[in-house]
Amino acid sequence: MDGLNWTDVRDLARRVAHGEPFAFTESTRSILRRTAPQVGIALSDAERALQSEPTAEELLAEVSRRISNGSRRLSRTLAEVERCRDTGDVDGARQLLNDVLVVEVVPHYQDILRANLAALDDGGAARS
Repeated sequence: MDGLNWTDVRDLARRVAHGEPFAFTESTRSILRRTAPQVGIALSDAERALQSEPTAEELLAEVSRRISNGSRRLSRTLAEVERCRDTGDVDGARQLLNDVLVVEVVPHYQDILRANLAALDDGGAARS
């Protein structure tokens, strides 16, 4: 995904999680407006959430949750896929990728899963 940069939203979420007050600024709104669609949240839903501080803070938590959970899920899955491939279980590897693709909502992570499925079909190595 072009322009994918979650450092700012991760930093903001980390600061809020450690007790720093949520800063409902134009910069914060801009970060959330940019990152929400990148994690599978419709821009219209993000815009509604950005109408008030409490819902904007909830949006930040959801964006952060999707990034973190998706990243962990993807890492675990790719490690399992490699184990399956190492033992020659290509069908098992394919099933793992398909199972995670069903629940993954972050487009970037979906793209990685699809690339790994394509690599399996082409006989190539899994990629992250």
